[in-house]
Amino acid sequence: QVQLVESGGGLVQAGGSLRLSCAVSGSIFNIKSMGWYRQAPGKERELVATITSGSSTNYADSVKGRFTISRDNAKNTVSLQMNSLKPEDTAVYYCNTNLRVTRWSFDIDYWGEGTLVTVSS
Repeated sequence: QVQLVESGGGLVQAGGSLRLSCAVSGSIFNIKSMGWYRQAPGKERELVATITSGSSTNYADSVKGRFTISRDNAKNTVSLQMNSLKPEDTAVYYCNTNLRVTRWSFDIDYWGEGTLVTVSS
């Protein structure tokens, strides 16, 4: 069984910073990509940033230059440093990972339960 535990959400003023972290545990053979998605009220879930096992990154245009994703392969963790936060960044942020539980299994997506980030103006 695979578990994703997120931490670091909260309330911050516009222009402030927050750091989200996600720890992946359980029966894991190989983790491929890790990333963060978000869902604002009344909107669909959208990609924020992803990072591959080789540390290649991809960012949504709306967060480029403000957010930085990183991962620790030894600890199976992924973090998102969010700077210069804006009210429009307010959303529930979800950790995502794509991994295999055994050498012969398929790659499967797993999701965390989400952590709320609220940016006040």
